[in-house]
Amino acid sequence: MKIVIAGAGIGGLVAALSLHQAGFRDIAVYERAAELRPLGVGINLLPHAVRELTELGLGDAVAELGVAPSRLSYFNRLGQLIWSEPRGLDAGYAWPQLSVHRGEFQLLLAAEVARRLGPEAIRTGHRLVSVEHGEHSERARFERPDGTAHEVEAELVVGADGIHSALRAQEHPDDGGPVWNGLILWRGTATIPTYLDGRTMIMAGDGEQKFVAYPLAGETAETGMTRVNFIAERRAPEGASELADWNVPIDPAPIVERFAEWRFDWLDVPATIAAADEILEYPMVDREPLPHWRAGSSTLLGDAAHAMYPNGSNGSSQAILDARTLAFHLAGAVRGLGSSAGAVETAAAVRAALDAYEADRRPATAALLAMTRQLGPERVMQLAYERAPEGFADIHDVIPEAELREIADAYKRAAGFHPAALTERASLTPASVEP
Repeated sequence: MKIVIAGAGIGGLVAALSLHQAGFRDIAVYERAAELRPLGVGINLLPHAVRELTELGLGDAVAELGVAPSRLSYFNRLGQLIWSEPRGLDAGYAWPQLSVHRGEFQLLLAAEVARRLGPEAIRTGHRLVSVEHGEHSERARFERPDGTAHEVEAELVVGADGIHSALRAQEHPDDGGPVWNGLILWRGTATIPTYLDGRTMIMAGDGEQKFVAYPLAGETAETGMTRVNFIAERRAPEGASELADWNVPIDPAPIVERFAEWRFDWLDVPATIAAADEILEYPMVDREPLPHWRAGSSTLLGDAAHAMYPNGSNGSSQAILDARTLAFHLAGAVRGLGSSAGAVETAAAVRAALDAYEADRRPATAALLAMTRQLGPERVMQLAYERAPEGFADIHDVIPEAELREIADAYKRAAGFHPAALTERASLTPASVEP
């Protein structure tokens, strides 16, 4: 069986590795970029995603890339603590939460794909244009940088081609583009004095303005200094139009000014922003949930299927769960075919597997997308702002502890990493099909 994956991002690469682990051997990943480079800034891989990476044999390698946060703490604009909870191993999970550089993680996955599937498994410089659905197979059409076309026939096509997915646009032409909520994000990395315990992920602010920071590594060679990833966020002025570009390098000075008053006893926010190596500007966007992902023997995965706001730090983790679930169902469907199965039987099995994958993942991600639009677990900061905009003496006079805990637990349940449920869930590593 030939499998084509459009997109060599995190979701597409984990899909390739998972399908290979399941016993599929004819897999090709097509990537529009001419080369894979370590672009981007930090991301968080939550315990449910780290479980999947561990079952792929990558847990230790990924852990070496970054740091495992000990806690997640929410503060208001004055730096007053609203809610704090342990994370990963410190919270009793069997798997850590890991903060890593997105580009370095992507290159690790790409190197592992090349090692396991062969050096030709990733074909760069190929932009997906369209997919033609045949009775028994799919025909994917790609465009090269010189404008020439390349077509490939496969029994399965996976559209992991991101928020501007060509396959999504083809199958849902009236869907519209990414939806902007009016917030602008400024992302960067900086080396700053170590704050709190050196392993805490912090979020401060509310729905109008927010600052997030977390370590990407332990203390540097310079004692007392830590390299962190940060996200500064603020609502755009009324009447502003959506940004035209997603990776605009900008001068930090105006951003520093917007956060000039955010100097806490434990963290100097404007100094952190000013220390950035580079700051990239993004609009905060998501996509509307879709009525279906499958068309013929093709399906969507990751941001192509369910791009969502970063509230909850879950986008990459959900793409990993997509990839693992897809491989699990495909292996189960194909395993029962036998070596004499013809094109009709194979196509039917593939489409049944895609429907099972979608039944597992589409409702779950749609619910999570809706929750992120209500700020997800970060809602505690907005509640504190609405109920006590000038601050508080005791947060439990403003938000009862039971309410704080339920907000945190509800998000974990929706996202699939509530501790008990994650531990009890069956493995997504399937028995291998016959190669």
